[in-house]
Amino acid sequence: MHDVLTIVMGGGKGTRLYPLTADRAKPAVPFGAKYRLVDIPLSNSIAAGFKKIYVLTQFNTASLHLHIGNTYIFDSFTNGFVEILAAEQTLTHSGWYEGTADAVRKNLVHFRTQKPTHYLILSGDQLYRMDLQDFFQQHVESGADASVAVLPVNREDATGFGILTVDTKKRIKRFTEKPPIEKDITRLKIPASLASKLSNYVEGKDYLASMGIYIFNAETMENALATSDADFGKQIIPNLINSHHVNAYFFSGFWEDIGTIRSYYETNLGLAHIHPSFNLYDEDMPIYTRRRDLAPSKLNSCTISHTLAADGCIVTRSTVNRSVIGIRTIIGEDCELDGVICLGADYYDEPGPIRTDEGSAISPIGVGRGCRIRSTIIDKNARIGEGCRIGWDGVPPDGDYDRYFVRDGIIIIPKNGYLPPGTVI
Repeated sequence: MHDVLTIVMGGGKGTRLYPLTADRAKPAVPFGAKYRLVDIPLSNSIAAGFKKIYVLTQFNTASLHLHIGNTYIFDSFTNGFVEILAAEQTLTHSGWYEGTADAVRKNLVHFRTQKPTHYLILSGDQLYRMDLQDFFQQHVESGADASVAVLPVNREDATGFGILTVDTKKRIKRFTEKPPIEKDITRLKIPASLASKLSNYVEGKDYLASMGIYIFNAETMENALATSDADFGKQIIPNLINSHHVNAYFFSGFWEDIGTIRSYYETNLGLAHIHPSFNLYDEDMPIYTRRRDLAPSKLNSCTISHTLAADGCIVTRSTVNRSVIGIRTIIGEDCELDGVICLGADYYDEPGPIRTDEGSAISPIGVGRGCRIRSTIIDKNARIGEGCRIGWDGVPPDGDYDRYFVRDGIIIIPKNGYLPPGTVI
């Protein structure tokens, strides 16, 4: 009998997704109108029947704790759990996680109590739907000590991944971590004989990249972690290739690494296409998230196109195009939104001005009437006053401004942020 333990890497500070990660861990960042990023790997693991899951984090974990605690509750007849292991001080170690392998090493005392035969390592900030049961079965049948999920990439993208070569039996022979663009890696190209067998190979994507998704035999991983190596991609996997049987699993579906504001923005909006690359409507492998008892969204005399809208929204006499509208989003009359991601709200404000503790009046949560907004991410609980014009006539240079941020050409209104009526950005 095989017993697989899933470990989801929650990532570090998530600086490339700042300011969305200013008050939350990267896996807790809202996504796709109603989900969180962490829902993706957790749903893949649950769909495969791997229901013993740990999520490793160390920064801004409160929001993630709340989401997982309210969402992933298995019944008493299910031999499974989803638990968070935040970095902690003990008598044997007192520092932060220093890398992916170091994070796993420092929690082996917790993992061993489950007596797993295999460890499945997943990333917490990728969008994909993978048959992890098939991945596992191929790993077992190959007789490998470890397996790495891979997909083809072009030379430019290869700088951000571990690049590997394999033989005809899919055994990995060489591994190079994030080769700089000026380095000649021609020898790492996918051989023509292998490229013809790859269902997702396209000309120009000539290199096999590690997806950061691994399966280890338990003994193999625990022995590998006996060293002081800090990272799987930079050290553990390359060292194992030299001494153990490490296999490649060829993934042919949609996959996106959501590591920057630009990739986060474009991937979200891509979900609203008529024929999206990633299908949220697959009933055989659903993406699980928190169930809320919210009212249906209400659209009053609106023009809506290429847009996702979550539960509990109210949009009145407005035009919304190519956008994502999160839970409890309120959009006032005569607004135009184009290429906007609203992350929603944690609660509803009463209609009309809200009095602060100092006695001043501010706009309620949501988008006030008469706003024109483009190329913008509006974080949770933000208040956009009436008549604001944001990104409609262009986007300021990247930087940190008084009430907003600009990253990768995208304007970001931070969580709990406020733009007074008539603001022009």
